[in-house]
Amino acid sequence: MLKVYFKANCATCITALQTIRKNRKEKFEKVEYLVDTPTVEQLKEIVDMIGIRAEQLVRKKEPLYKEMYEGKEIRDEEWLQIMHDNPILIERPILVMDGKAVIGRPVETIIDFVKNKK
Repeated sequence: MLKVYFKANCATCITALQTIRKNRKEKFEKVEYLVDTPTVEQLKEIVDMIGIRAEQLVRKKEPLYKEMYEGKEIRDEEWLQIMHDNPILIERPILVMDGKAVIGRPVETIIDFVKNKK
């Protein structure tokens, strides 16, 4: 089953959910990650499924990132804990299905992923 990690008031996430509904008939699970925060282990699985380093899942535009973490050398394990403790730093939306995951930007990425072209 497709799982989508999203932020409720994020325009990109709203567009992502609309795109999924348009391009996929099957039900999918929505996880509002600021409310139901992924565990460190779940974040590690997501990073591994996408094939990126943990820091690449961090939203660099967030004021918290700029204030607390920008320019610092932080190990992947530490980033996973930081994202768990501060979920606002997790890039969004994230789509997970069948052992694969993508960050849902741009919209074409979402369409390809939900149609199993990825």
